[in-house]
Amino acid sequence: MKFSVFQISRRGGREKNEDRMGYCYTRESGLFVLADGMGGHPEGEVAAQLALQTISALYQKEARPTVREPEEFLSGALMAAHHQIIRYASEKGMLDTPRTTLVAALLQGTSAYWVHCGDSRLYVVRDGELLTRTRDHSYLEQHSSGVIKLERINRNILFTCLGSPTRPVFDITGPVVLQQGDKILLCSDGLWSSVPDADIVRQLSSRAVSEAAPELVELALRNGGPGCDNTTVIALEWETPDVFESTHGVSTDSISDGVFASTIQAGVMDTLIDDLDDAAIERSIAEINEAIRRSAARKS
Repeated sequence: MKFSVFQISRRGGREKNEDRMGYCYTRESGLFVLADGMGGHPEGEVAAQLALQTISALYQKEARPTVREPEEFLSGALMAAHHQIIRYASEKGMLDTPRTTLVAALLQGTSAYWVHCGDSRLYVVRDGELLTRTRDHSYLEQHSSGVIKLERINRNILFTCLGSPTRPVFDITGPVVLQQGDKILLCSDGLWSSVPDADIVRQLSSRAVSEAAPELVELALRNGGPGCDNTTVIALEWETPDVFESTHGVSTDSISDGVFASTIQAGVMDTLIDDLDDAAIERSIAEINEAIRRSAARKS
């Protein structure tokens, strides 16, 4: 598996950066994750970091060297991250829980799968055009698509996230078969709220990801002004073996079987993650599968 990747995060005009991002990979699989800790609730940066660490730990456990069931893995990992945030708040006796959005992409073989909750987005650009992007879990975006009917909307309020007392709503997409030169961008709302989709697509189409990602972040900071939000991006370009140049990207071919590489740093929540056992993973996955079965039964 071969890809070029670039990640960047800027604090912007905020007191602290509550965004977190990173990626990890094995010989035959790659996971890219971005979380945006939510303001208005305590320790948003902890929620975001805990989400990344939980999903990374589960990926390391499951990717041998590939994840057997990508959709089940993504749904189970998201729910496990949600439960870990709730557990963290409970053990600290917090009156309000830390909360975060999440978007995560899993690449295996020649396909991509992704899950998202909230308004951190994923874009796929192919041949200079926007192939697809995630739809935010906000009243404004869902109303504009006809999913939610409201008489009046005042602002782009999210109706779901990780860490809230209610069960998170999320969407899973895939498999999407990748082609040479496809570019995938994960970003926090600090980017897309200040840079139109057309500009995001144009930058990704005309430049290498190592140039496009930092330029997009700088553009968002300029457009956002003094009070601009944290802005975080992971951008990658899918490469096929016949055109890959080792100096321009990551080749997992050199990784031995059983080896796991990661840019996701460990933190103060390690003891919580160490207690994330197989039973907890299976409970999360079983919970999602049961919800899917109930939904399918209602539709039929």
